[in-house]
Amino acid sequence: MLHELLLALVGCTGDFVIDERDLQEILPESAGPIPEYPDQPTFRLAPDLSFIHPSERAVIERLLPLGFYYRELDHFAAKHRNLSSFPLSKYFTLPQTPKLQKGNTGNASIYCRAVANGIVEILSVYRTAVLQVEQNLLSDPMPILATVTKGLNKFDVLLPPLYELIAEIESEDLRGGQLLNLLHKRCHCGVPELQACIQRLLWHGHQVLYNQLASWMIYGILQDPHGEFFIQRQGDKDVESELSHSDMSENLKQKSYEHAALNDWNIGFHIFLEMLPNYIHMRIAESILFAGKAVRVLRNPSYSFRVQETIFQQHISRGSQRSQGPMGSLVLPKDPFQGKHLIAEDLFPLSEANKIEEMLQELKKLSEFHKRSFESAINSIRIIAANHLWQLVVIRADLNGHLKALKDYFLLAKGDFFQCFLEESRQLMRLPPRQSTAEADLMVPFQLAALKTISEEDKYFSRVSLRMPSIGINMAASQMNSQKMKVDANLGVPLPVTSSELSVDGWDGIALEYSVRWPLHLFFTPEVLSKYLKVFQYLIRLKRAQMELEKSWAAVMHQDHSDFANHRRDKNNCPLSQQRRQRVRPMWRVREHMTFLIRNLQFYIQVDVIESQWNLLQSHVQTSHDFTELVGFHQEYLSALISQSFLDIGSVSRILDSIMKLCLKFCWNIELYESNPNLSELDQITEEFNKKSNSLYTILRSSRLAGSQRAPFLRRFLMRLNYNSFFEATARGVLNVIRPRSNFPSLQQ
Repeated sequence: MLHELLLALVGCTGDFVIDERDLQEILPESAGPIPEYPDQPTFRLAPDLSFIHPSERAVIERLLPLGFYYRELDHFAAKHRNLSSFPLSKYFTLPQTPKLQKGNTGNASIYCRAVANGIVEILSVYRTAVLQVEQNLLSDPMPILATVTKGLNKFDVLLPPLYELIAEIESEDLRGGQLLNLLHKRCHCGVPELQACIQRLLWHGHQVLYNQLASWMIYGILQDPHGEFFIQRQGDKDVESELSHSDMSENLKQKSYEHAALNDWNIGFHIFLEMLPNYIHMRIAESILFAGKAVRVLRNPSYSFRVQETIFQQHISRGSQRSQGPMGSLVLPKDPFQGKHLIAEDLFPLSEANKIEEMLQELKKLSEFHKRSFESAINSIRIIAANHLWQLVVIRADLNGHLKALKDYFLLAKGDFFQCFLEESRQLMRLPPRQSTAEADLMVPFQLAALKTISEEDKYFSRVSLRMPSIGINMAASQMNSQKMKVDANLGVPLPVTSSELSVDGWDGIALEYSVRWPLHLFFTPEVLSKYLKVFQYLIRLKRAQMELEKSWAAVMHQDHSDFANHRRDKNNCPLSQQRRQRVRPMWRVREHMTFLIRNLQFYIQVDVIESQWNLLQSHVQTSHDFTELVGFHQEYLSALISQSFLDIGSVSRILDSIMKLCLKFCWNIELYESNPNLSELDQITEEFNKKSNSLYTILRSSRLAGSQRAPFLRRFLMRLNYNSFFEATARGVLNVIRPRSNFPSLQQ
């Protein structure tokens, strides 16, 4: 009897101990269906045993649940460790073999396998205790049932909670971070023995997590065959493995690889919150995501970057031979993946990878999960990855030079170039853009301005291209040969406008594009370039309005000087000249007010905003050696440009746009005034300008803006506008009076 009991305690039923589920297989109509993981143990003494005393029966009934729990735990372990072929004949009756084999066809989980390994450890301790009980019974001349109870009593507090644990795992199909959450929650209990067992199971789960972290943060590889890691790919396959097996040309393969690298950084990977353990902070998860993406970048340099590095190294190696003769031809890699590992070793040294691996190994050795130690290690790894990424982007890729180029072209720091471009395109922009050729028409003045102002040493201009959104072609500046190009001046003459073409304001859509190559795409993301473009379109409209006001003044001054010279020569026969001077004087008062506002706004943006923020950014670039910090500083730089230029305030930006358009309309009407005077339209422009300028000043002085971060710079702008209290007076309505039309006398008078 005792030997039958011991066999039942390790899950082997027979004639002495039976399983109610076996009866259900034989006699399905005897009882209702029993679930896969029943709430109560199903091991029972055989009903036909009459030789057992009721007291012994009660003791045995209390022991039998241990055998049931052992069998279910061993079933779980065999299922998830894929070891069902051999143990089934040992521990399971025939009816349950198909059930277990069916369970193996479900979703696989390496985390469940790890927990199963931990359960095997616990069950081995239980089996050892059963064997010890058996030895005690054999050595005792008078074996009694109390020996079994004494030897296995401690497992009464271990096996039932472990059974509940696996039942919840199986019923809710918990995997990955969900499984770790459950184990972490069950660790908080008041039974030291049970707490030690569940912590051991959690330790096994963390071994899998640390292996996945090592693969991700050391090699940039997602080792996650069943989708259980909280870092997951956005649905695309591994680009490098795809390209290596595809039959595409080398050129196409290189471009596809570099495009995939851009997507990898921007949208390739994300944090899967469903699999993120609750005890890992989101900030730490983001650091893990960043570190892995950074390592992927460092270990997978693009083909163009490898070509540049190869040329650079060959120049260095042959530098000593320059005095002896011409340098030999450069040997470039034909395979886009050739030499990748050599350069990757330079970008991310093996010593740094070993350092990261040592940190993770130290975490794996800990018997318990220490949150502070874990976060400290992850932060250290993030710093290592960020520093090497900083060296790649800032030092090797010349980040500061590209920042300067974006400032030159997108923030109009090269004022001579854009002044020349606007002068060359002035007549073209007087007419609406033609939908089919607008971009090509603009390229002529663009190229002329480049020939006149851009030196050959400017290696960044080749990355700048001019375009008109939704219109025609995209013609890059790099396609222009500044030495051999011949320009046909007739191309700059606009053709007649048809009704289907765009309005004159269509030129406000002029845009620049900047070619970003690996690894600068990590820094100059599409969102960043869109912010630069937003500021550029604002500044180019402002500069165009300022230039038109100056050109109109220059034209009238030329005419005025001619009239004055004629008047000096013949005072009696030049009454018209004197009348013309008196007639246009009120218009120039309005023009002076426009110029004053536009010029001060331009000076404020270029000096108080752009230059001051640029100097602040440069100080950060010089002192920071962390890529993520540098990205944050650059975001602050762009946000300050947009904020302090009022582009984030819809009411202000709309007023400024209206003022710039009014200035253009005013200049065009003034030029047509001699041949076609339109006094009503000039009055309307003047009245509208007064309203808009007063509204602008009122909004800028509002308390809402006075308390914002732009307040110190805003006060400088307001001080320049209102240095003599003129704007304040007009805003209050004291001088907000539109001059009567009699001030613009007609030529017939």
